[in-house]
Amino acid sequence: MTRIASFNINGVKARLPRLIEWLEETKPDIACLQEIKSQDAGFPADAFERIGYGAIWHGQKSFNGVAILARDARPEEVRRGLPHLDAEDAEDEQARYLEANVHGLRVATIYLPNGNPQPGSKFDYKLKWMKRLRAHAAAIWSEEVPTILAGDYNVIPRPNDIWSDKAMLDDALRQPESLAAYRRMLGDGWTDALGVQYPAGGIWTYWDFQAGAWQQDHGFRIDHLLLSPLAADRLVSSGVDKEHRGREKPSDHAPTWVELS
Repeated sequence: MTRIASFNINGVKARLPRLIEWLEETKPDIACLQEIKSQDAGFPADAFERIGYGAIWHGQKSFNGVAILARDARPEEVRRGLPHLDAEDAEDEQARYLEANVHGLRVATIYLPNGNPQPGSKFDYKLKWMKRLRAHAAAIWSEEVPTILAGDYNVIPRPNDIWSDKAMLDDALRQPESLAAYRRMLGDGWTDALGVQYPAGGIWTYWDFQAGAWQQDHGFRIDHLLLSPLAADRLVSSGVDKEHRGREKPSDHAPTWVELS
């Protein structure tokens, strides 16, 4: 069994004790991290090596940043950053995408733009980024390798993926354009692992730090693992390590995972 997890850590150095704790307790074979908020030179790779995890990372000062950790292995980097669709994309320096081969799988860690406030340039960037992701996902698809596109998609796919259907209707995470872009990925044949295994919803991966969201369980699902057919055929289980959200000084996200045979 191979466990692949996704975790928006909201600052890898600020949450390092919680991250190490989670790795040692749950022992994912592959961990895709987002929002590491660390420059490349400051990434704490040594801390992961001490507990048996090799790492690659794509950092950025103070914002964004993604990484892939692998137990008893070092991920083999395939690419960092999404391919460009036009000249404007060539100037995009935000660290939001990293792809590797590890443990016989192709894995990408994704930190999709939030898009707020909408409408506006940030929402336009989000939609353009999703278009770029879909185009590159199609290129990976053509390689016919078992693939997991894991990360914080900043999209709430269904009404039952949020604590209240009326909450956040004006937010970029729930706009028709965002949902349509996500559905196009599924229409291309990618499997939303938690969406398939929990059709009734009610499975949250994020709770805001504000307004008592955690205490009231006012959460929603924005962290997703999309599987190619060769990976989906091996899907055994999926879930959320919700308990880790309730610990001291946690991330506002909980780790989300799949197990493949």
